[in-house]
Amino acid sequence: MTSPWRDLERPPLRGDAVRRALVSGDGLWTDVRVVESSPSTNADVVAAARAGAPEGLVVVAESQTAGRGRRTRSWTTPPRAGLTFSVLLRPTFPAAGWGWLPLLAGVAVATPLTKLSDLDIRLKWPNDVLVGERKLGGILTEVVGTGVVVGIGLNVSLRDDELPVPTATSLAIEGSVVVDRDPVLRAVLREFERRYVDLTRASGDADACGLAAAYRAACATLGREVRAELPGPRVLQGTAIEVDSDGRLVLDVAGDRETVAAGDVVHIR
Repeated sequence: MTSPWRDLERPPLRGDAVRRALVSGDGLWTDVRVVESSPSTNADVVAAARAGAPEGLVVVAESQTAGRGRRTRSWTTPPRAGLTFSVLLRPTFPAAGWGWLPLLAGVAVATPLTKLSDLDIRLKWPNDVLVGERKLGGILTEVVGTGVVVGIGLNVSLRDDELPVPTATSLAIEGSVVVDRDPVLRAVLREFERRYVDLTRASGDADACGLAAAYRAACATLGREVRAELPGPRVLQGTAIEVDSDGRLVLDVAGDRETVAAGDVVHIR
């Protein structure tokens, strides 16, 4: 058996300690499970949601072997080199506000990670976490009946030769002050809980609870010339001018306003 301590630069997460730190009687997180390996933490939590699991389940994988990004792109990580985890939400506010959940996850990553890493962590609408123009992480959201599964993947200690694509990066490569996954995981989940509780109290109104302002401040897409690849397929190119009250991206396309609810966005250099 291979010891999890074989690579001392990549120690295992201490599941019991993380659980004690995050699970309380009156908080959002009800169960935090750290598993050695999973094909996909989103698939694990989707299955749990369908089986009736309550809100607040978190599944963290030390290694993810068949994770999925948008448009079925793969998301895999070497053992203990990143954070790959998924959470189960059962929102009580109107479904109109659910579109803010992936954006909320981005804010929950960028806000504490900027402080911990001493890096300028930014967000590309709707689901990428960036340092400069390079991708540090991604977010995948799936609706399962009355539940929503939000998956987050972050590259923490990946080296150059381990990156999945040349446009990716990691905290270690960027010179982050912190490359210990334990405090990063705790900080992200605590910020996620705070933002989600506020959004719930505001009945899903992201402007009322300050989530919209926080997202817009962290969004690297606003003000940029972008190409939006939409379902259909349809392609729009213009300047990103706004994230509206529903979390949609608004483009100025040759003087006309076009609203994008879903799709892939490319920043044009």
